[in-house]
Amino acid sequence: MKKVLAIVLALMLVFSVAAMAETVKIGVFEPASGDSGAGGKQETLGMQYANQETPTVEIGGVEYDVELVYADNGSSTDKAPSAAQQLVSEGVSVVLGSYGSGVSIAGSQYFADANIPAIGVTCTNPQVTAGNSHYFRICFLDPFQGTVLANYAAKELGAKTAYCLGELGNDYDQGLVTYFKQAFEGLGGTVVAESFPTNTADFTSYLTNAAMYSADVFFCPVSIAYSTQIIQQAASQGVTFPILGGDTLDSNVVAEAAKGTSVEVIITTFYQEGASPEFDEGFKAWLNSNAEAMTNNGGNDMISAVSAMGYDAYYTALEALKAAGSTDSAAVLAALPGVTLTGVSGAIAFDEVGDAIRDAAFVKKIDNATGDWVFVAEQTVE
Repeated sequence: MKKVLAIVLALMLVFSVAAMAETVKIGVFEPASGDSGAGGKQETLGMQYANQETPTVEIGGVEYDVELVYADNGSSTDKAPSAAQQLVSEGVSVVLGSYGSGVSIAGSQYFADANIPAIGVTCTNPQVTAGNSHYFRICFLDPFQGTVLANYAAKELGAKTAYCLGELGNDYDQGLVTYFKQAFEGLGGTVVAESFPTNTADFTSYLTNAAMYSADVFFCPVSIAYSTQIIQQAASQGVTFPILGGDTLDSNVVAEAAKGTSVEVIITTFYQEGASPEFDEGFKAWLNSNAEAMTNNGGNDMISAVSAMGYDAYYTALEALKAAGSTDSAAVLAALPGVTLTGVSGAIAFDEVGDAIRDAAFVKKIDNATGDWVFVAEQTVE
Protein backbone atom coordinates (compact mmCIF):
# COMPACT_ATOMS: atom_id res chain seq x y z
CA MET A 1 0.00 0.00 0.00
CA LYS A 2 2.84 2.36 0.89
CA LYS A 3 4.50 1.58 -2.44
CA VAL A 4 1.33 2.38 -4.38
CA LEU A 5 0.91 5.61 -2.42
CA ALA A 6 4.49 6.59 -3.19
CA ILE A 7 3.94 6.00 -6.89
CA VAL A 8 0.74 8.03 -6.86
CA LEU A 9 2.49 10.91 -5.07
CA ALA A 10 5.36 10.77 -7.53
CA LEU A 11 2.98 10.90 -10.48
CA MET A 12 1.11 13.80 -8.90
CA LEU A 13 4.40 15.66 -8.51
CA VAL A 14 5.31 15.04 -12.15
CA PHE A 15 1.94 16.29 -13.38
CA SER A 16 2.13 19.25 -11.02
CA VAL A 17 5.55 20.29 -12.33
CA ALA A 18 4.33 19.87 -15.92
CA ALA A 19 1.30 22.00 -15.19
CA MET A 20 3.58 24.69 -13.75
CA ALA A 21 5.86 24.76 -16.81
CA GLU A 22 6.66 28.31 -17.82
CA THR A 23 5.73 29.59 -21.29
CA VAL A 24 7.05 32.54 -23.26
CA LYS A 25 5.04 33.82 -26.22
CA ILE A 26 6.51 35.01 -29.50
CA GLY A 27 4.11 36.83 -31.80
CA VAL A 28 3.98 35.91 -35.49
CA PHE A 29 2.72 39.01 -37.33
CA GLU A 30 2.41 37.68 -40.88
CA PRO A 31 -0.05 37.56 -43.78
CA ALA A 32 -1.75 34.19 -44.13
CA SER A 33 -4.27 35.64 -46.58
CA GLY A 34 -4.41 38.37 -49.22
CA ASP A 35 -1.96 39.11 -52.03
CA SER A 36 1.09 38.37 -49.86
CA GLY A 37 -0.41 35.32 -48.16
CA ALA A 38 1.79 32.85 -50.04
CA GLY A 39 4.98 34.67 -49.02
CA GLY A 40 3.78 35.16 -45.46
CA LYS A 41 3.11 31.45 -45.09
CA GLN A 42 6.58 30.59 -46.36
CA GLU A 43 8.18 33.09 -43.97
CA THR A 44 6.17 31.60 -41.10
CA LEU A 45 7.31 28.09 -42.06
CA GLY A 46 10.87 29.01 -41.14
CA MET A 47 9.72 30.09 -37.67
CA GLN A 48 7.63 26.95 -37.24
CA TYR A 49 10.51 24.70 -38.23
CA ALA A 50 12.85 26.51 -35.82
CA ASN A 51 10.24 26.21 -33.05
CA GLN A 52 9.91 22.48 -33.72
CA GLU A 53 13.71 22.17 -33.67
CA THR A 54 14.16 24.29 -30.51
CA PRO A 55 10.86 24.42 -28.58
CA THR A 56 12.36 25.67 -25.31
CA VAL A 57 14.68 28.43 -24.13
CA GLU A 58 16.42 29.12 -20.82
CA ILE A 59 15.64 32.62 -19.55
CA GLY A 60 17.14 33.81 -16.28
CA GLY A 61 17.95 30.25 -15.25
CA VAL A 62 14.41 28.99 -15.94
CA GLU A 63 13.41 26.70 -18.80
CA TYR A 64 10.49 28.08 -20.85
CA ASP A 65 8.34 26.47 -23.51
CA VAL A 66 8.20 28.73 -26.56
CA GLU A 67 4.70 29.30 -27.93
CA LEU A 68 4.18 30.91 -31.32
CA VAL A 69 1.09 33.14 -31.32
CA TYR A 70 -0.27 33.88 -34.80
CA ALA A 71 -2.06 36.96 -36.10
CA ASP A 72 -2.97 37.22 -39.79
CA ASN A 73 -2.50 40.80 -40.98
CA GLY A 74 -4.23 39.94 -44.25
CA SER A 75 -1.58 41.62 -46.44
CA SER A 76 -3.55 44.80 -45.77
CA THR A 77 -2.71 48.04 -44.00
CA ASP A 78 -6.39 48.16 -42.97
CA LYS A 79 -6.23 44.76 -41.23
CA ALA A 80 -2.72 45.07 -39.79
CA PRO A 81 -3.70 47.25 -36.78
CA SER A 82 -6.21 44.70 -35.45
CA ALA A 83 -3.69 41.88 -35.93
CA ALA A 84 -1.09 43.90 -34.01
CA GLN A 85 -3.59 44.60 -31.21
CA GLN A 86 -4.38 40.89 -31.02
CA LEU A 87 -0.71 40.08 -30.34
CA VAL A 88 -0.48 42.83 -27.73
CA SER A 89 -3.54 41.45 -25.94
CA GLU A 90 -2.02 37.95 -25.98
CA GLY A 91 0.95 39.23 -23.97
CA VAL A 92 3.74 38.33 -26.37
CA SER A 93 7.29 39.20 -25.36
CA VAL A 94 8.55 39.91 -28.88
CA VAL A 95 7.04 40.00 -32.38
CA LEU A 96 8.39 38.55 -35.64
CA GLY A 97 7.33 40.02 -39.00
CA SER A 98 5.99 41.04 -41.24
CA TYR A 99 6.37 39.90 -44.80
CA GLY A 100 5.49 43.24 -46.39
CA SER A 101 6.74 46.65 -45.32
CA GLY A 102 3.36 48.38 -45.53
CA VAL A 103 1.69 46.11 -42.99
CA SER A 104 4.77 46.32 -40.75
CA ILE A 105 4.47 50.10 -40.72
CA ALA A 106 0.70 49.93 -40.16
CA GLY A 107 1.04 47.74 -37.08
CA SER A 108 4.16 49.37 -35.69
CA GLN A 109 2.67 51.95 -33.33
CA TYR A 110 0.66 49.34 -31.43
CA PHE A 111 3.85 47.47 -30.58
CA ALA A 112 5.55 50.73 -29.63
CA ASP A 113 2.73 51.71 -27.28
CA ALA A 114 2.97 48.33 -25.53
CA ASN A 115 6.81 48.39 -25.30
CA ILE A 116 6.98 45.21 -27.37
CA PRO A 117 9.98 44.87 -29.70
CA ALA A 118 9.40 43.72 -33.27
CA ILE A 119 11.95 41.95 -35.44
CA GLY A 120 11.31 42.49 -39.13
CA VAL A 121 12.23 39.46 -41.21
CA THR A 122 12.04 40.61 -44.84
CA CYS A 123 10.36 44.04 -44.62
CA THR A 124 12.95 46.07 -46.52
CA ASN A 125 11.48 49.59 -46.69
CA PRO A 126 13.57 52.08 -44.62
CA GLN A 127 10.41 53.54 -43.03
CA VAL A 128 9.90 50.38 -40.96
CA THR A 129 12.66 51.32 -38.52
CA ALA A 130 12.90 55.06 -39.19
CA GLY A 131 12.03 57.32 -36.28
CA ASN A 132 11.41 54.59 -33.72
CA SER A 133 13.37 52.47 -31.25
CA HIS A 134 11.23 49.31 -31.08
CA TYR A 135 11.41 47.93 -34.65
CA PHE A 136 14.50 45.99 -35.73
CA ARG A 137 15.12 43.87 -38.81
CA ILE A 138 17.47 41.14 -40.01
CA CYS A 139 17.22 41.83 -43.77
CA PHE A 140 18.96 44.26 -46.09
CA LEU A 141 17.13 47.46 -47.08
CA ASP A 142 15.56 48.61 -50.34
CA PRO A 143 18.12 51.37 -51.09
CA PHE A 144 20.75 48.60 -51.14
CA GLN A 145 18.57 46.09 -52.99
CA GLY A 146 17.43 48.65 -55.56
CA THR A 147 21.03 49.69 -56.22
CA VAL A 148 22.17 46.07 -56.61
CA LEU A 149 19.44 45.45 -59.19
CA ALA A 150 20.17 48.69 -61.05
CA ASN A 151 23.88 47.88 -61.18
CA TYR A 152 23.17 44.38 -62.43
CA ALA A 153 20.77 45.64 -65.09
CA ALA A 154 23.16 48.29 -66.36
CA LYS A 155 26.51 46.54 -66.01
CA GLU A 156 25.69 42.86 -66.53
CA LEU A 157 22.67 43.06 -68.84
CA GLY A 158 23.75 46.22 -70.65
CA ALA A 159 20.35 47.83 -70.13
CA LYS A 160 19.89 51.47 -71.19
CA THR A 161 16.12 51.81 -70.63
CA ALA A 162 14.22 50.29 -67.72
CA TYR A 163 10.45 50.07 -67.32
CA CYS A 164 9.32 49.97 -63.68
CA LEU A 165 5.90 48.87 -62.43
CA GLY A 166 4.52 48.82 -58.89
CA GLU A 167 1.19 48.65 -57.13
CA LEU A 168 -0.32 52.06 -56.39
CA GLY A 169 -0.01 52.93 -52.69
CA ASN A 170 2.16 49.92 -51.85
CA ASP A 171 5.10 51.09 -49.68
CA TYR A 172 7.36 48.20 -50.67
CA ASP A 173 6.73 48.42 -54.41
CA GLN A 174 6.94 52.18 -54.67
CA GLY A 175 9.97 52.44 -52.41
CA LEU A 176 11.97 49.87 -54.33
CA VAL A 177 11.00 51.42 -57.67
CA THR A 178 12.24 54.78 -56.37
CA TYR A 179 15.63 53.41 -55.25
CA PHE A 180 16.10 51.44 -58.47
CA LYS A 181 15.24 54.55 -60.50
CA GLN A 182 17.71 56.72 -58.61
CA ALA A 183 20.54 54.23 -59.04
CA PHE A 184 19.78 53.37 -62.67
CA GLU A 185 19.54 57.01 -63.72
CA GLY A 186 22.75 57.65 -61.79
CA LEU A 187 24.40 55.14 -64.11
CA GLY A 188 23.15 57.04 -67.13
CA GLY A 189 20.06 54.96 -67.84
CA THR A 190 16.50 56.03 -68.65
CA VAL A 191 13.54 54.95 -66.48
CA VAL A 192 9.84 54.85 -67.34
CA ALA A 193 7.74 54.21 -64.21
CA GLU A 194 4.03 53.41 -63.93
CA SER A 195 1.67 52.17 -61.18
CA PHE A 196 -1.34 49.86 -61.33
CA PRO A 197 -4.44 49.87 -59.09
CA THR A 198 -4.92 47.23 -56.40
CA ASN A 199 -6.65 44.04 -57.63
CA THR A 200 -5.45 44.50 -61.21
CA ALA A 201 -5.51 41.21 -63.11
CA ASP A 202 -4.72 42.32 -66.68
CA PHE A 203 -1.16 43.59 -67.15
CA THR A 204 -1.03 43.36 -70.94
CA SER A 205 -1.23 47.14 -71.43
CA TYR A 206 1.76 47.68 -69.11
CA LEU A 207 3.78 45.03 -70.93
CA THR A 208 2.83 46.67 -74.22
CA ASN A 209 3.95 50.05 -72.89
CA ALA A 210 7.31 48.59 -71.88
CA ALA A 211 7.80 47.26 -75.41
CA MET A 212 6.69 50.59 -76.88
CA TYR A 213 9.38 52.39 -74.85
CA SER A 214 11.96 49.82 -76.05
CA ALA A 215 12.66 48.76 -72.48
CA ASP A 216 15.69 46.55 -71.99
CA VAL A 217 14.42 45.32 -68.62
CA PHE A 218 11.01 45.21 -66.90
CA PHE A 219 11.35 45.83 -63.15
CA CYS A 220 8.29 44.80 -61.10
CA PRO A 221 8.96 44.37 -57.34
CA VAL A 222 5.38 43.23 -56.67
CA SER A 223 3.62 40.50 -54.70
CA ILE A 224 3.71 36.83 -55.67
CA ALA A 225 0.08 37.01 -56.79
CA TYR A 226 0.75 39.88 -59.21
CA SER A 227 4.13 38.65 -60.43
CA THR A 228 2.81 35.25 -61.52
CA GLN A 229 0.16 36.97 -63.62
CA ILE A 230 2.74 39.33 -65.13
CA ILE A 231 5.04 36.44 -66.04
CA GLN A 232 2.24 34.38 -67.61
CA GLN A 233 0.96 37.35 -69.61
CA ALA A 234 4.52 38.27 -70.65
CA ALA A 235 4.91 34.73 -71.99
CA SER A 236 1.66 35.07 -73.94
CA GLN A 237 2.88 38.33 -75.49
CA GLY A 238 6.28 36.85 -76.33
CA VAL A 239 8.27 39.60 -74.60
CA THR A 240 12.02 39.52 -75.01
CA PHE A 241 13.10 41.75 -72.11
CA PRO A 242 14.09 40.17 -68.75
CA ILE A 243 11.75 40.64 -65.80
CA LEU A 244 13.57 41.84 -62.70
CA GLY A 245 12.21 41.63 -59.17
CA GLY A 246 13.11 42.03 -55.53
CA ASP A 247 12.92 39.50 -52.72
CA THR A 248 9.12 39.09 -52.99
CA LEU A 249 9.54 37.16 -56.23
CA ASP A 250 11.73 34.56 -54.54
CA SER A 251 9.13 31.81 -54.43
CA ASN A 252 8.61 28.38 -55.96
CA VAL A 253 5.18 29.67 -57.03
CA VAL A 254 6.87 32.32 -59.19
CA ALA A 255 9.36 29.78 -60.53
CA GLU A 256 6.50 27.48 -61.50
CA ALA A 257 4.83 30.33 -63.41
CA ALA A 258 8.00 30.83 -65.50
CA LYS A 259 8.64 27.12 -66.06
CA GLY A 260 8.23 26.11 -69.69
CA THR A 261 8.22 29.73 -70.90
CA SER A 262 10.93 31.86 -72.49
CA VAL A 263 10.52 34.67 -69.94
CA GLU A 264 13.80 35.44 -68.16
CA VAL A 265 13.27 36.24 -64.45
CA ILE A 266 16.12 37.66 -62.34
CA ILE A 267 15.82 38.69 -58.70
CA THR A 268 17.74 39.74 -55.61
CA THR A 269 17.15 37.81 -52.41
CA PHE A 270 18.48 36.80 -48.99
CA TYR A 271 19.34 33.11 -49.36
CA GLN A 272 20.03 30.40 -51.92
CA GLU A 273 19.76 26.66 -51.39
CA GLY A 274 23.16 25.20 -50.67
CA ALA A 275 24.37 28.05 -48.48
CA SER A 276 23.60 25.98 -45.36
CA PRO A 277 23.33 22.27 -46.24
CA GLU A 278 22.37 21.28 -42.69
CA PHE A 279 19.42 23.70 -42.67
CA ASP A 280 18.39 22.69 -46.19
CA GLU A 281 18.33 18.99 -45.33
CA GLY A 282 16.44 19.44 -42.08
CA PHE A 283 13.89 21.87 -43.48
CA LYS A 284 13.15 19.69 -46.50
CA ALA A 285 12.74 16.60 -44.31
CA TRP A 286 10.32 18.52 -42.09
CA LEU A 287 8.31 19.74 -45.08
CA ASN A 288 8.04 16.24 -46.48
CA SER A 289 6.78 14.89 -43.16
CA ASN A 290 4.15 17.61 -42.71
CA ALA A 291 1.35 17.81 -45.30
CA GLU A 292 0.10 21.22 -44.12
CA ALA A 293 3.60 22.69 -44.22
CA MET A 294 4.14 21.31 -47.72
CA THR A 295 0.89 22.90 -48.88
CA ASN A 296 1.88 26.23 -47.32
CA ASN A 297 5.20 26.00 -49.16
CA GLY A 298 3.43 25.86 -52.52
CA GLY A 299 3.30 22.08 -52.90
CA ASN A 300 6.98 21.17 -53.15
CA ASP A 301 10.09 21.31 -50.95
CA MET A 302 11.94 24.11 -52.74
CA ILE A 303 13.35 26.45 -50.08
CA SER A 304 12.30 30.08 -50.26
CA ALA A 305 14.74 32.63 -48.90
CA VAL A 306 12.01 34.02 -46.66
CA SER A 307 11.79 30.66 -44.89
CA ALA A 308 15.50 30.80 -44.09
CA MET A 309 15.01 34.34 -42.83
CA GLY A 310 12.04 33.31 -40.68
CA TYR A 311 14.24 30.60 -39.17
CA ASP A 312 16.97 33.12 -38.35
CA ALA A 313 14.44 35.58 -36.92
CA TYR A 314 13.18 32.95 -34.46
CA TYR A 315 16.70 32.31 -33.15
CA THR A 316 17.36 36.05 -32.97
CA ALA A 317 14.30 36.34 -30.73
CA LEU A 318 15.60 33.51 -28.51
CA GLU A 319 18.95 35.25 -28.16
CA ALA A 320 17.18 38.47 -27.16
CA LEU A 321 15.14 36.62 -24.51
CA LYS A 322 18.27 35.00 -23.11
CA ALA A 323 20.14 38.30 -23.09
CA ALA A 324 17.23 40.01 -21.33
CA GLY A 325 17.04 37.28 -18.68
CA SER A 326 13.32 38.02 -18.58
CA THR A 327 10.11 37.57 -20.58
CA ASP A 328 9.18 41.18 -19.92
CA SER A 329 8.90 42.84 -23.33
CA ALA A 330 10.58 46.05 -22.16
CA ALA A 331 13.60 44.05 -20.99
CA VAL A 332 13.74 42.21 -24.32
CA LEU A 333 13.55 45.54 -26.13
CA ALA A 334 16.49 46.84 -24.10
CA ALA A 335 18.54 43.72 -24.87
CA LEU A 336 17.92 43.51 -28.63
CA PRO A 337 20.43 46.12 -29.85
CA GLY A 338 23.33 44.05 -28.54
CA VAL A 339 22.19 40.72 -29.96
CA THR A 340 24.42 39.03 -32.54
CA LEU A 341 23.93 35.70 -34.24
CA THR A 342 25.45 33.60 -36.98
CA GLY A 343 22.38 32.49 -38.91
CA VAL A 344 21.88 30.33 -41.96
CA SER A 345 21.48 33.54 -44.00
CA GLY A 346 24.69 35.05 -42.64
CA ALA A 347 25.90 37.10 -39.69
CA ILE A 348 23.21 39.09 -37.90
CA ALA A 349 23.85 42.30 -35.95
CA PHE A 350 22.08 45.64 -35.67
CA ASP A 351 23.22 49.19 -36.31
CA GLU A 352 22.16 52.22 -34.27
CA VAL A 353 18.83 52.44 -36.16
CA GLY A 354 17.97 48.79 -35.60
CA ASP A 355 18.71 47.78 -39.18
CA ALA A 356 20.71 44.72 -40.07
CA ILE A 357 24.36 45.19 -40.91
CA ARG A 358 24.31 43.48 -44.31
CA ASP A 359 26.49 44.17 -47.33
CA ALA A 360 25.57 41.47 -49.85
CA ALA A 361 22.57 40.08 -51.71
CA PHE A 362 22.10 36.91 -53.73
CA VAL A 363 21.23 37.38 -57.40
CA LYS A 364 19.51 34.38 -58.97
CA LYS A 365 17.36 33.48 -61.96
CA ILE A 366 14.83 30.87 -62.96
CA ASP A 367 15.84 27.90 -65.09
CA ASN A 368 12.88 27.88 -67.48
CA ALA A 369 13.32 24.22 -68.34
CA THR A 370 13.29 22.85 -64.78
CA GLY A 371 11.57 25.63 -62.82
CA ASP A 372 14.50 25.78 -60.39
CA TRP A 373 16.21 28.89 -59.05
CA VAL A 374 19.81 29.11 -60.20
CA PHE A 375 22.49 31.09 -58.35
CA VAL A 376 23.99 33.88 -60.45
CA ALA A 377 26.13 35.99 -58.13
CA GLU A 378 26.58 37.35 -54.64
CA GLN A 379 26.41 41.07 -55.23
CA THR A 380 27.64 44.02 -53.16
CA VAL A 381 27.45 47.75 -53.78
CA GLU A 382 30.73 49.63 -54.17
